[in-house]
Amino acid sequence: MEIVIYILIFIMGSFIGSFSSLAVYRIPKKVDITHKHSYCPNCNHKLQVLDLIPIFSYLFLRGKCRYCNQKIRIRYLLLEIFSGLLFLIFAISLKFDFRYIEVYKIIYFVIGSIYITTLIVIAGIDKENYNINKPLIVFGIIIATIYILYLYTLENNSIYRYAIYLAIILLLVVLDTILLKKKKKANYTIQILTLCFYMLLFTDNETIVLTIILALILVAANMINIIIEKRKIVKNNNIILKGNVAIPIGFYLCITNIFALILQTYLFFNTSG
Repeated sequence: MEIVIYILIFIMGSFIGSFSSLAVYRIPKKVDITHKHSYCPNCNHKLQVLDLIPIFSYLFLRGKCRYCNQKIRIRYLLLEIFSGLLFLIFAISLKFDFRYIEVYKIIYFVIGSIYITTLIVIAGIDKENYNINKPLIVFGIIIATIYILYLYTLENNSIYRYAIYLAIILLLVVLDTILLKKKKKANYTIQILTLCFYMLLFTDNETIVLTIILALILVAANMINIIIEKRKIVKNNNIILKGNVAIPIGFYLCITNIFALILQTYLFFNTSG
């Protein structure tokens, strides 16, 4: 029974990974992600059910569109597998007891899954466009507010710190909107601060600290790699490279926060009573 449920969770996660790929591609282009039918970005042919089964479709079609024979980037397959494993590990960290229904764990898993999905999409968009998508943050805040109200009404948890975080996020969003109207360009620093406070709505302070530390390590490693690559180019071609390379800090924060959240969940549900 447990194996069947975990397999279903993996399948669910792979579908979420497939949806995330679509969202990362469409949201920056302002294309509808819920009603517009999936299509091949090369030939624009409407995709059928056989083309949309995560993992299986890629393998069955040998990584090519069956209408125009264009090669499909392997990152879509890897994201589907990674997403499936991610949600599987998240479910295992909750230590479900399948002998009876644990409502609070199910609710935690549902809210956590939505949060993780939001972070995956935010990370993908930031990596490609160097921008934290504001509508996604707003959507996440709505979900967080619903969960906070649940904690307050049914679990009798204090919500004061959540109220403070929501107020700070609101101020940051308003400030970012004002600056955007004046300078016609989003302020990436304010976006990162907004993202961090958004994460605080779903995770505790220790998890955020771990998130930032891991993200800084990854950013430093990325910068070192960029410097090495630049030196190789200069040495081999005798040219001078100018300009700074944009580092998608939001991408690293999202990825490390997902793993920190799973660790937080595992420690809480496997060490408490």
